Amino acid sequence: MQAIPNFDLVIFGGNGDLAMRKLLPALFHRHRDGDLPVDGRILAVSRTELTRETFVAQVHDALADYVAEHFDAGLWATFAERLDYLRVDANTAEDYAALADALGDDPARVRVFYLSTSPDLFSAICRNLAAKGMVTPATRVVLEKPLGRDLASAQRINEDVGAVFQEHQIYRIDHYLGKETVQNMMALRFGNSVFEPLWRRTWVSHVQITVAEQLGVEGRGEFYNRAGAMRDMIQNHLLQLLCIVAMEPPARMDQDAVRDEKLKILRSLRPMSGAEVGARTVRGQYRAGVSAGKPVPGYLDEPGIPSGSRTETFVALKAEITNWRWAGTPFYLRTGKRMQEGVAEIVLYFRDMPMTLFPTVGGVPNRLVIRLQPDEGLRLDLMAKQPGDDMLLRPVGLNLNFAETFRQRPMQAYERLLTDVIRGRLALFMRRDELEAAWTWVEPILHAWEASSDSPKSYTAGTWGPAAATALISRDGFAWHEDY
Repeated sequence: MQAIPNFDLVIFGGNGDLAMRKLLPALFHRHRDGDLPVDGRILAVSRTELTRETFVAQVHDALADYVAEHFDAGLWATFAERLDYLRVDANTAEDYAALADALGDDPARVRVFYLSTSPDLFSAICRNLAAKGMVTPATRVVLEKPLGRDLASAQRINEDVGAVFQEHQIYRIDHYLGKETVQNMMALRFGNSVFEPLWRRTWVSHVQITVAEQLGVEGRGEFYNRAGAMRDMIQNHLLQLLCIVAMEPPARMDQDAVRDEKLKILRSLRPMSGAEVGARTVRGQYRAGVSAGKPVPGYLDEPGIPSGSRTETFVALKAEITNWRWAGTPFYLRTGKRMQEGVAEIVLYFRDMPMTLFPTVGGVPNRLVIRLQPDEGLRLDLMAKQPGDDMLLRPVGLNLNFAETFRQRPMQAYERLLTDVIRGRLALFMRRDELEAAWTWVEPILHAWEASSDSPKSYTAGTWGPAAATALISRDGFAWHEDY
């Protein structure tokens, strides 16, 4: 394992929700495990007036909530020594002088700028960092999604950031790629010979990718209403999962070989436009209902949502990959808020036997269920004989639960991704051409929706989405996997 070098990690938006819920807890876990070098520093910056003491107290309270099981007073004391805070207005060039002074001028020290801000600020931040001489060959910048609203805005961000940083210094983060199960999907595919001959159109009837949330917009109404489920989830998370499932084996496991294969998949997606969008996509919007056991308001009643908004909170679509491995095998993608369960999974359905020799009870096709959350693991569903005199088959599952099998705390996505940035590993981050290829496929769908007079289909909070999503997949003789 490559050691983590000494570093300065600067988090723009360092007192925000992402920093407190995900980034700082991830770094605390790596500190707890003894992985961070003694001289690794974490500097939070934002435009909020805070003293260091107040910020450190906020971090203490956040860690007590989010890593309660592993929180320890002694470990906290040493972790707190890594923390500092500076007030910096991203648009005010003069504010960056104090940041430059805090970082010093060691050109060999790894310097990471994590932009946990609105993408509207990315250009100004990068420009001001360069103006104050803070961009060195050992500097990296991490860009949080969403990277643009469309292809043109994504290209503008890439141009502006690329004017300051070289491509190998830019880390476009998608936390789903850091999940343990996604790593295991690579191992499953490319480390086991048993699946390779089956992983193709000849034996796979269809693939389902679902990322469902029980949460609503959770105070992010203004942002979410500008984004919607397509921009917030499909364009990045679900398309990246599709790439990992469908990509060809890379020639080697280095950063560009892996990303080259993912890019080929994005460029092989069959385009959709016009009337075809209406036939192959469903967008929905939740109304009031009961979610996770409590009444919740409809989307239009959430704070920050304008009356009559047509922003989608649910998307289901049928994608097709036009290459030799997957031509004719549909990939069904589904994501939504206020769904019946909070789950993220990929399911490969294998084709039926050519003829049935035995009677079955509750028969289902053989399928591989790859669970990303909760309870990360794999399940292979097979048919086996039920005990008794008759030759009666029923489905049984071969389960691999990672927590039970390995009996150690699973590494969280941001733990892996943050330390990969510090180490300079790019394989789990999106390259510029990947991002733009994803937007090229998504943008015509968005344009067709905007041109349509149809509103999103309504669905009750706490359900699996609009009935039209069931019809979308049932037209091909399939059904959504909802066996939880």
